[in-house]
Amino acid sequence: MTTIRLTAAQATVRWLSVQMTAEGERFIEGVWAIFGHGNVAGLGEALEGIGDALPTWRGQNEQTMAHTAIAYAKARKRRRAMAVTSSIGPGATNMVTAAALAHVNRLPVLLIPGDVFANRRPDPVLQQVEDFDDGTVSANDCFRPVSRYFDRIGRAEQLLTALPRALRVMTDPANCGPVTLAFCQDTQAEAYDWPEAFFEPRVWHIRRPEPDARELAEVADLVRGAERPVIVCGGGTIFSEAEAALADFATRHAIPVVETQAGKSALPQSHPMNFGAAGVDGSAAANALCEQADLVIGVGTRFQDFTTGSWSLFSAPGRRLVSLNVQPFDAAKHGAVSLVADARVGLEKLSQALGDHRAAEPDAASRTDWLARVDRHCAAPSPERTNQLPTDAQVIGAVQRASTERTVALCAAGTMPGALKLLWQPSQGGYHMEYGFSCMGYELAGALGAKLALPEREIVCFVGDGSYMMANSELATAVMRRVPFTVVLTDNRGYGCINRLQKHTGGAPFNNLYVDSRIEAQPEIDFVQHAGSMGAHAVKAEGIADLERLIAEARDRDRPTVIVIDTDPAPGPGEAGGGHWWDVAVPEVGRTPTIEAAREGYLQSLSRQNLVN
Repeated sequence: MTTIRLTAAQATVRWLSVQMTAEGERFIEGVWAIFGHGNVAGLGEALEGIGDALPTWRGQNEQTMAHTAIAYAKARKRRRAMAVTSSIGPGATNMVTAAALAHVNRLPVLLIPGDVFANRRPDPVLQQVEDFDDGTVSANDCFRPVSRYFDRIGRAEQLLTALPRALRVMTDPANCGPVTLAFCQDTQAEAYDWPEAFFEPRVWHIRRPEPDARELAEVADLVRGAERPVIVCGGGTIFSEAEAALADFATRHAIPVVETQAGKSALPQSHPMNFGAAGVDGSAAANALCEQADLVIGVGTRFQDFTTGSWSLFSAPGRRLVSLNVQPFDAAKHGAVSLVADARVGLEKLSQALGDHRAAEPDAASRTDWLARVDRHCAAPSPERTNQLPTDAQVIGAVQRASTERTVALCAAGTMPGALKLLWQPSQGGYHMEYGFSCMGYELAGALGAKLALPEREIVCFVGDGSYMMANSELATAVMRRVPFTVVLTDNRGYGCINRLQKHTGGAPFNNLYVDSRIEAQPEIDFVQHAGSMGAHAVKAEGIADLERLIAEARDRDRPTVIVIDTDPAPGPGEAGGGHWWDVAVPEVGRTPTIEAAREGYLQSLSRQNLVN
């Protein structure tokens, strides 16, 4: 056997550089890195040495670097991914939030935090977290519950099995998610005689599992017997590249489609069978279909509580639940009849089994009425109201009118996710939402990752002032790398979304908007100057018409544009019509009549939950 002598770190990056997709691209596009004593001498040296064969990029924060990598994988439909390395200690634990985000959203990212010395000689090494009762524990054990695969590399030869296992998980459609390889820093630098065959290029294929014949027949019978079926389109539809199959299935069998946050834009809003968003942030047309449905067909969805109205939305007596999902865990939720398969293959096989069967045509008028209501709600303010702060809906309307077929709306947390799901009318693929973890601070890093993945698309990132304040530093990275995208920063002077939820559940406005917080002076944050200081083109929109103009002008730049606009924190997206109950527990004992009234309404809504079939 011919061998080559390399350090464990050199072997790692060399192996990663030759793991290929079926299209002939590197599966791991490159590595985001912030170096410290736990990875600079090992992985740092190896990454510098391999150069463009596995490029390294410098970020500003370990969490947001990982968010960028995750957004890249999401935009690439899990067909490609990135790696992120940090030192031990705070650098590593900064990435735990990102790992949880990737885990919830079933997205591949390779996290390589440095770890303590395998030989334990320097213990306690700088930044080492010592467990008084377990000598095998380090801070990186925090990654275990939020990783789909976790391994600690304490001997060089462990990589011979650990690296293939990592890629197996990242390319598995059912078990896909974050992988953590905690890499002991002395092990990174140790040499080993590696088999040369280990470094031969390997192609990783994303499998498409076919449905079980018995499950397929059972689901086909349920569809034939349903009078009012509805399809709930989840993110797995997009990851499976099943958009065309879904459009064909819905049209051929006359079954309307409603959307989750992750599934939105699998069908363009213009498709006649797309009735819009379902659930808490759902449209009146979609939620009416869901309430009346006698068969709910989930395609690639986790049936998260926003989609199901905390399981009070699908309320028709005797309704049945079907779940087409590549992951058996998701396919069996809430007693669903499982159809375990790749979404695209499952839809195609189910359509073949149904033949010419068609359900009753859905009420097209409800869809038309809903879209007309959206247009009215998102319209520019009338001349006599231009002196008032615009609503989030009016901001969305302005961006919508300035958008093109190439525009992708991106967001993650706060008011805008619900408003965008309800009101944004995307082209196919024109929506990128991180709402599985709803992580404040994802937005700017996510926009960077999405643009790197989709350079031909126009990325418009919606972010509130609260999320911007949490994590904005990768804006500087985007400037340095000349990655252009547009940020619409809505400033409502605090956490407007949670302020509304607080009041809706009977509470008094408290500690969300700055005006309701215990502070000595109201802040005067100049977001234009702040973004401009990092090198972005930053401007203040003087109103809705000005915002439309600035969105169009941003397309010609080679760096990020940040457009700040003051907004009204009071109106919520549900005021456009639509929406549904969400289970947020109200205090059983309250001090005020508003809490007592909210509790009474809460109990009434609880009684409508339908948790099992």
